[in-house]
Amino acid sequence: MLLKQFFIEKIAHSSYLIGGKTTCAIVDPSRDVDRYLEAAEAEGLKITHILETHLHADFVSGHMDLAEETGATIYAPAAGHCTFAHIPLSDGDTFSIEDMEFHVLETPGHTPDCLVYVVTDTSRGDTPVAAFTGDTLFVGDVGRPDLFPGKAHELAGELYENLHTKVMVLPPECLVFPAHGAGSLCGKAMGAMRISTIRYENTYNPALLIADKEEFIRSLTVSMPPAPDHFARCSDINRRGPASVRTLPPLKAMKPAEFYEQMNDADTIVVGIRNYATFGGQHIPGSYHIDMGANFSTFAGWVLPPDKDILLVTDNPEQAHEAVVQLRRVGLDRTTGYLKGGTHAWVTAGYTTDHIHQLSPSEVHDKIQDTNTVLLDVRSPDEYEEQHITGAVNILAMDLRTRADELDPDRPTIAMCRTGHRSSLACSILKQHGFSDVYNAAGGLTGYIAAGFLPKKE
Repeated sequence: MLLKQFFIEKIAHSSYLIGGKTTCAIVDPSRDVDRYLEAAEAEGLKITHILETHLHADFVSGHMDLAEETGATIYAPAAGHCTFAHIPLSDGDTFSIEDMEFHVLETPGHTPDCLVYVVTDTSRGDTPVAAFTGDTLFVGDVGRPDLFPGKAHELAGELYENLHTKVMVLPPECLVFPAHGAGSLCGKAMGAMRISTIRYENTYNPALLIADKEEFIRSLTVSMPPAPDHFARCSDINRRGPASVRTLPPLKAMKPAEFYEQMNDADTIVVGIRNYATFGGQHIPGSYHIDMGANFSTFAGWVLPPDKDILLVTDNPEQAHEAVVQLRRVGLDRTTGYLKGGTHAWVTAGYTTDHIHQLSPSEVHDKIQDTNTVLLDVRSPDEYEEQHITGAVNILAMDLRTRADELDPDRPTIAMCRTGHRSSLACSILKQHGFSDVYNAAGGLTGYIAAGFLPKKE
């Protein structure tokens, strides 16, 4: 039995190749499928099976593209009611790939359609050796059940039962291969390890150590991290079957005049993706800023309207093409062009730019001594509660799209996050809402603490 893990940083997504001597399956593929084709070819394997553990909410899956490229059969949860060609799976179903027997467990809880694939290598023995747990069981955590309005309590209860009666009773030595790791918002507090065992999780997983069912439910339905907008879209995209990547519009390099004409179309938005200092120095008025050095896919899926064409302002063509890959991961398929030559070409052609002042920690400290200045902490409520500057107003950066009117656009406003990435996004949104005197706290709270203006949290 051959097993390879593929990990995508930022969205912290794990997918897998599991194979025998001539054939293999891909579990929970990402939309950029070349990695699987190349890995299978390198091992001399034919991809014959594509296995989905559930309808993923945080990314658009690559099952359709991979099936188109390979002719492999897609296996997906019957409870997902998928509308593309597939083999629907329910509790107790089995199938084989060479000497590997796959046994299906239905484990609703994170979503109503979750599955776990339990694998036995019959060439070695008759006990399970691996479990692809999807978003049911993570290292150090379990899947969040609060993504379906009004169903969180019910799903959390189902998750408790399925974990304790189906998953955690697998052999202690059985390897656990989850679909996500630390950094994903599909759980509350995942561990940094990317694989585990049933024994390790039974011993150390905080969620599994909660014996009382009602307490377990409370732990997963109170103070959960906010869910990005695309979580409500991706599951349905995956159910219908995403558009083939080859059918999506090609990315076009646009000279300033063409870019200017296109950006003034009501169905088009501009997104700057350079680092926040560069964006602050000069950017196209009204554009969003999502720093490629931040959690680009997640932030883009969270704030960008999916029904608009997207134009990019980048450092170079390579960055533009990488951004397209990351945007497609969260279902943003309408990226049509990027500004050829960047902002240098833009201003050389005579077009207007805007600016966001970047404040060092000492400048932030000096400026907030003026009581007319608003310090806007754009981190999550949990981060804010852990430590913040006295007097700071807490509004999550992404929520400013609907909550900017809670602030006074005529007062100087400094946006601050942990490092300066989310706060730059916040500044760009404030600018769109008519705020003119806006500043980004470069280095964020991390820099402010390092400069000695706030004690380091032990």
